Amino acid sequence: VQLVESGGGLVQPGGSLRLSCAASGFTVGYYIMSWYRQAPDNPRESVATIFSNGETTYEDSVKGRFIISRDNVKNALYLHMNNLKPDDTAVYFCNVIVNYKDYWGQGTQVTVSS
Repeated sequence: VQLVESGGGLVQPGGSLRLSCAASGFTVGYYIMSWYRQAPDNPRESVATIFSNGETTYEDSVKGRFIISRDNVKNALYLHMNNLKPDDTAVYFCNVIVNYKDYWGQGTQVTVSS
């Protein structure tokens, strides 16, 4: 199992980014997948989750601004982030649990600043 995130960067408040997570070694549509983020001196927190049936859940502070999605053909996970705020600044990680083992990507930095 391998996860590789991309798409982070520096964006002004109110801007948008799309994060991608390329997956290999498993099929994204069969597993629960999540995006997490970790800001300096803070614990890693769950941002959004997509279940195998397509249902999604979001952390309260990102509801209405972030959308998690997946592409079963490309075997990839995405996080569409709109109306970004400085508090969204963090390293973003994708996550999957396969055969009771947690897998993480290396993370991608998102910085929201004017």
